[in-house]
Amino acid sequence: MKRTKKIDAIVGALIASLTFIAAGTASMIAPPQPAQAVTMQQYKAKLQSQSDLKAKLAGVSTQLANQILQLNDLNQNQIPAAQQALEDAQNSAEQAQSQAQAAQERLEAAQQDKANLQEQIKQTGANYDDAKEAVAQMARESFHGTTASEVMNVVTNSTTTEDFVNKMQADAAVTRTESNAASDAATQLSTAKNREQRLAAIEDEITTLKQKSDTQAAAAQKAVETAQAKQSELNDLLAQGNAERASLESQKSQLTSQSAKEAAEIVAMESEITSWSSNYSNQQASPSNGGAQYTGKKPSSGSSSKGPSGSTASRPSAPSNSNSSNTSHNSNNSGSSGGSGASGMNYGVPGSCPAGSSFCYGHRTGNIGNGNTYPARNCTLWAYIRRSQLSLPVGSYMGNGADWAGTARSLGYLVNNTPHVGAVMVFARGQRVTRWYANAAYGHVAVVERVNSDGSVLVSEGGTGFATFPAYETISNAGSYQYIHY
Repeated sequence: MKRTKKIDAIVGALIASLTFIAAGTASMIAPPQPAQAVTMQQYKAKLQSQSDLKAKLAGVSTQLANQILQLNDLNQNQIPAAQQALEDAQNSAEQAQSQAQAAQERLEAAQQDKANLQEQIKQTGANYDDAKEAVAQMARESFHGTTASEVMNVVTNSTTTEDFVNKMQADAAVTRTESNAASDAATQLSTAKNREQRLAAIEDEITTLKQKSDTQAAAAQKAVETAQAKQSELNDLLAQGNAERASLESQKSQLTSQSAKEAAEIVAMESEITSWSSNYSNQQASPSNGGAQYTGKKPSSGSSSKGPSGSTASRPSAPSNSNSSNTSHNSNNSGSSGGSGASGMNYGVPGSCPAGSSFCYGHRTGNIGNGNTYPARNCTLWAYIRRSQLSLPVGSYMGNGADWAGTARSLGYLVNNTPHVGAVMVFARGQRVTRWYANAAYGHVAVVERVNSDGSVLVSEGGTGFATFPAYETISNAGSYQYIHY
């Protein structure tokens, strides 16, 4: 009775484990959740944005106004939709390829089993009972401290070979030979299938697995082709955006009103930020689930502290900002280190601090020598990359987003509440951004690309919650935040 209960308990545990594994496997290969639909609030916000843009373009020629509106539609709707479609297609392709690989591995394992069994048949015949011989061998050997001992202990609660044989005989209440006892044990364990039967079963399994493997391979190939088509569609839209932005730049002189000029410049800047995201999309890791930023841990001796850098992508142009008195670009900074010409809020962008510099503008930058230590797709990573592109100082260990202002002050940076092109915009933990809030544990940072005439700022930013890296948005109430300058 005790042995029966123990075996039942073991079987129950095995069944529970297999159920757990099956559930885990199902969750890993389950199709991704469909993207959420645009909310009514988001839809209304887009309509209002489009209406506001049209109002600013009043008096502009129909042809040029339509071109600006078309570029804005590419920025706000067409390209984001294409980027999301590409991401979905890439995820589907990756999943299909993984399933195809798993199916192929199962097929290869079955084929190897068949080859091994055919070799055994060649050596000792088709009727040789492997299971019976295996159990008999366990009975013949002393199995203290071995896997065999655990198996025999489960079957008969035995601790010695003699004890095992005696108990097998006692259970049947007849005298048996060692071979008979082993044969009964093999039957109990449901493993006494002869070689011919096993070979036939393996061949049937190979046929089934071959069909599954072919099906999965075809599905993977189709998914890859779909992803490639989505990539091509996105590339076409990005190329269209670049062409329309260049055309708009050449026609800016036709814009006479200040509101129209500003509207065109904002749309053009948003288009440029959108194009940057395509440069980095293949270099960044997949979005993570936390929004965690820099952890504050320096690399151990001998480890690399360099992550993705802006040098591998085309260098974006410096932001233009003709409407704000605190965004001068006519500084006498000529590229020499040290930041000569910077005084208070009067400093030029691009600046005079080459990427990776450890000392600029009269103070330490906190950079360890072109050392990017920030996680992929995070806001801190983008701030590091963008400041390096703009030849403005930036440190390798500035901390989480909310910590940047304090770290910068300790290093000698100018930090205040006045926005300026190229400045790092710092958000406190849990501080409101636009329709969302900075992470309550880490805060957030962005880079100012434009200071608008109404006091709002257009920023570029990274973050695992954004569909693209970088992303952009316009933020009002700019004086509520801290800015790191130089």
